Amino acid sequence: MFNQRNRQVMGLIILFLSFVFLFSAPFQHWMQIPNEIRVAPGMQTHLEFSLPTTATVVTKNPDVVQINGEISKSIAVDLSKPLILTSREQGETELAIEVAGFPIKKMKVNVMDDVRVYLGGQSVGVKLMSNGMMVVGHHMVDGKEKKHSPSLERIKVGDMILKINNQDVTSIQNVSKLVNQYGSSGKPLLITIRRDGQIMDVEVTPVFDVKDESYRLGLYIRDSAAGIGTLTFVHPQSKRFGALGHVISDMDTGKPIDTANGHIVHSRITAIQKGEHGQPGEKYASFVNEDQPLGQIEKNTAFGVFGSVHGTIKNEFFSNPLPVALQEQVEVGPAKIYTVIKGEQVEAFDIEIVKVIPQKYPSTKGMIIRVTDPKLLKETGGIVQGMSGSPIVQNNRIVGAVTHVFVNDPTSGYGIHIEWMLKEAGIDIQSSSLHKRKAS
Repeated sequence: MFNQRNRQVMGLIILFLSFVFLFSAPFQHWMQIPNEIRVAPGMQTHLEFSLPTTATVVTKNPDVVQINGEISKSIAVDLSKPLILTSREQGETELAIEVAGFPIKKMKVNVMDDVRVYLGGQSVGVKLMSNGMMVVGHHMVDGKEKKHSPSLERIKVGDMILKINNQDVTSIQNVSKLVNQYGSSGKPLLITIRRDGQIMDVEVTPVFDVKDESYRLGLYIRDSAAGIGTLTFVHPQSKRFGALGHVISDMDTGKPIDTANGHIVHSRITAIQKGEHGQPGEKYASFVNEDQPLGQIEKNTAFGVFGSVHGTIKNEFFSNPLPVALQEQVEVGPAKIYTVIKGEQVEAFDIEIVKVIPQKYPSTKGMIIRVTDPKLLKETGGIVQGMSGSPIVQNNRIVGAVTHVFVNDPTSGYGIHIEWMLKEAGIDIQSSSLHKRKAS
């Protein structure tokens, strides 16, 4: 009985001590230290173990990172003080923290390359040609016997028409020509479409329109789209650019435009509709020198439009390329955005980064920002349409771009981490290599 009671008491004591240890500050600090750490060039990272003991840090590759200012494969450290990692050169290494010969923590350290880009901020006109003809609606055809739309049950709004009778369609005029060419036979046309990523063939018999005296499919189609946005960056070595920070969708269907080609041009802001509660504002602009495009668009993705510029585009606030920031370097606090609200003049405006959202996977909503600049609030009410892509700079690093406005609060919105836009542009911040990708 006595031994059983002692065991119960000892069990309770061990349980209590374990509970205390699990919720102690040292254990919490230890648990918060990640298994993999990314470090920017010249960046210091402080790791808090808060353990009252000494340890040995074993480094596989001391050329990549130094520990507490020392360069060695094995370094004695005091874990009651911060462990300071300082990047030396691009690459990877592994650290093992050992106490009395037993490893208590292993970490992979990845020192990123020193990627720098020219800052954007310029207002740009965006012109996209879709990869096929997008169906945006149906209409009735005045046939000889009745009015009806021959495509209504076969082709849906949002479908992309790719071919007619195995011939590629290249324009709205080309579609009309093919429909009339084959429609007179009275046989169904074989129409190749893409729907939700799937390629399929459907048969539709055109109807002869007695008013227009031509054959019709009863479809409204569109082959292009145009709008304005803001240039985010230009990579000096590859001439790759990124803009907008979000996908361009068709205004009628709401579906992303699968672009075959397109280009960006100079644009001039002519007026601003201020944003209000429940009503996003908007920039009004005119295209300038459309026959002299700034660059070629190759991709329209969830993270913006990307392609190559034809010449040099610079932001007059920064004559040299700016270093890009990792997510880990973005801080809650003051920052600036660069955008145009009148004419073609890029201006700097104060904002506050309210929240930083760490992300393992790409997403357009990586930070919450709030406009604090009195001039921008007076002129625009905050974030307006056309401001998407405006670069965000903090501590002389480009950290991201404006993407979305809060409808119920035009002073606030979301920003995207710059690394996701760089990745979409084919620029790998881990090696600064340019990956050639087929435009989607």
